[in-house]
Amino acid sequence: MKYFPTIGIECHVQLSTKTKLFSEVDNDARGKEPNSCVSPVDYALPGMLPRLNGEAIKFAIRAGRAMNCEINTSSRFDRKHYFYPDSPKGYQITQFYHPIIGEGYVELPEDGKKIRIEHAHLEGDAGKLTHFDTYSLVDLNRVDTPLIEIVSMPDMHSAKDAHDYCKTLWRLMCFAEVTNGDLYNGNMRFDVNVSLAPEGSDELGTRAEVKNLNSFKSVERAVEYEIKRQSKLLDKGEKVIQETRGWNDATGETTGQRSKEEAKDYRYMPEPDLPPINLSEEFIEAESKKLPLMPKDYREKFNGKIAEDTLEILLDYPALMKSLAEVKDVKRVSNWFASVLLAEEKSAEYLNDLPTGKQLNDLAEMTERGELSSTGAKEVFLKFFDPEMSKRDAKTIAKELGVIQENDLGELEKIVDKVLADPATKQAQEDFKNGQEKVIGFLVGQVMKESRGKANPSSAQQILRKKLQ
Repeated sequence: MKYFPTIGIECHVQLSTKTKLFSEVDNDARGKEPNSCVSPVDYALPGMLPRLNGEAIKFAIRAGRAMNCEINTSSRFDRKHYFYPDSPKGYQITQFYHPIIGEGYVELPEDGKKIRIEHAHLEGDAGKLTHFDTYSLVDLNRVDTPLIEIVSMPDMHSAKDAHDYCKTLWRLMCFAEVTNGDLYNGNMRFDVNVSLAPEGSDELGTRAEVKNLNSFKSVERAVEYEIKRQSKLLDKGEKVIQETRGWNDATGETTGQRSKEEAKDYRYMPEPDLPPINLSEEFIEAESKKLPLMPKDYREKFNGKIAEDTLEILLDYPALMKSLAEVKDVKRVSNWFASVLLAEEKSAEYLNDLPTGKQLNDLAEMTERGELSSTGAKEVFLKFFDPEMSKRDAKTIAKELGVIQENDLGELEKIVDKVLADPATKQAQEDFKNGQEKVIGFLVGQVMKESRGKANPSSAQQILRKKLQ
């Protein structure tokens, strides 16, 4: 029997506010000692009350607008009860009944397919457990890190759909500047729900949820595995169990972890220590206007100026796209980024500190004027990312590297004369005069060698042709 897969995804996005959602503690625990970014509020000590971070509200508005979502003027927090060692309170402060972000959609760039957003809500994150053979350790640095949980409608029906949706969502959140977007450190995590039903059925099958995926490839592979696993069960007449499953990236398999809870199991109740959030339309509109340019805007801005495949590579780097917006010769500069920088092993590290628009424009103009060869321009471009040279202008770097081309026609003519006087080039000269065009490349090469790479190849060729007529 053939089965039709249906996929819905819940995405947890860590907001990059300076402090946590309910306390004035550092929100960036990357590289910090375990349990060093915590407060009595995070530990849930008696009498410690949460205090809402207003910046998280602003971030949520921007995130919602990036997904074409309605922003609710009234929302509130609820308690979601469950016990787990990395949650000292014994409950999570979240939004269940009245979330801040309402319905919207995410449009996939490749085929224009729209994945509907059911809602997105604010909540505090749990801590982190590290398991060993005979014991486990808990790190509470992540407790009450502000999250928005984005809940999609079950509008995806293939592993590719799931992959493309997650990548599109990641780009939207990064361009909206609401998250660091560091997948390795869990800034965005995906819970993927997969169900199968017989083709033509009007009802959805029983879903299994694969938790805490942190790469687009893992999402795709997990969906592919679940479709195969559930198909085999159904073919044998067995039932798919509604459960939470874990993903093993090494084996490419999911494994059962626990039965999937329903909403009633969490005993949701209004959070008594936080008042409702009431936003004016004016406040929502003011925050919405702060949304930076989105990937769709850049596609329109650079349409016909940057090759489509190159643009799709560069759209993984929001700061880079902002830098390109200041560039005049965007085609040339985008090709440097795509072919030179992104080929370097440390490209992600380089992209933390980008060259200025003036540096890039000056370099492009020098190249256009023939002052630099394509190779020389690339050398200067890479030096923009060298901490010792990054603040210098393009011409200064080019001089220090000795890559400025010789464009003085008088000087070039002297070099050409010297090359033509060399007995080693006599045969090539005769061959060219007899119609063998390709030997001009050899003669230009000799000029480049004599000038130590500083001659302008185009000018050198023009002089050679004139003298060999």
